[in-house]
Amino acid sequence: MLIFGGGWLGRAIGAEAVRRGGVVAATSRDADTRQALKAQGLTAIDPADAAAQDAALATADAVVITAPPTAEGCPGHAALAPLLTAERRRPGWIGYVSSTAVYGDRAGGWAFEDDALNAATLQGARRVRAEQDWLETGRTLGLAVHLFRLPALYGPGRSGLDRLRNGEARMVRKPGQVFNRIHADDVVSGLFASMDRPNPGRAYNLVDDEPAPAHVVTAWSARRLGLPLPPEVDWTDPSVSEGMRRFYLDSKRVSNARAKAELGWRPKYPSYREGIEALIAQQT
Repeated sequence: MLIFGGGWLGRAIGAEAVRRGGVVAATSRDADTRQALKAQGLTAIDPADAAAQDAALATADAVVITAPPTAEGCPGHAALAPLLTAERRRPGWIGYVSSTAVYGDRAGGWAFEDDALNAATLQGARRVRAEQDWLETGRTLGLAVHLFRLPALYGPGRSGLDRLRNGEARMVRKPGQVFNRIHADDVVSGLFASMDRPNPGRAYNLVDDEPAPAHVVTAWSARRLGLPLPPEVDWTDPSVSEGMRRFYLDSKRVSNARAKAELGWRPKYPSYREGIEALIAQQT
């Protein structure tokens, strides 16, 4: 497997591939991250090293792109698409990790994979472009490209529990706002389910079963930890980061029915409650 983007999610994917007996290479521009990848048993590649990247691609059965797009497009597509020619051995499965931001705002309504894409943010629009680039490359070259649209991610080392414990959490409110989440483990299991049942050109929403407002999740987590509820702030308050505020531009419920029906996938953590309980158990 070649993972273009060996960050937090990329490392989780790589760990599962190694656990299954796979040989994994992952890219990162950061030297410390490359050291962490090596410690995990992965081959770490600087994406500036074109030769190493080409060699990893030549033996890869599966490729996962997790690196986010930039103003120039998907960096994984720019680096790998020119190498995926008809004259060479090519991977049997390619997965592009996208975002449910491609759907834009649904005013609390449901979003499905075949809906029109109407991104409300610059980041969402970049995801739409990256999806289109990968699908076009797949059609042109006969590659098994798959899209995976993710909502807000959480998991070990990346959740609101630490902010609650150190007193930095806020109850961010926006009337009527609701969105899905997904535990990193459930993303990983969804990707491997697709590798077992490839369907070129298909898009899948990997989301939990229970979309919920952010303040509800924060309040439940605080009570579960036995901590006082954090102060409430409006989503436009300066204390809310720009990255967090982007989540509040869209309000939607995202369906995971296709992934369940076609991949046989079921989230291990169907709601925030099971996911947070697992994180608490890991930290005690």
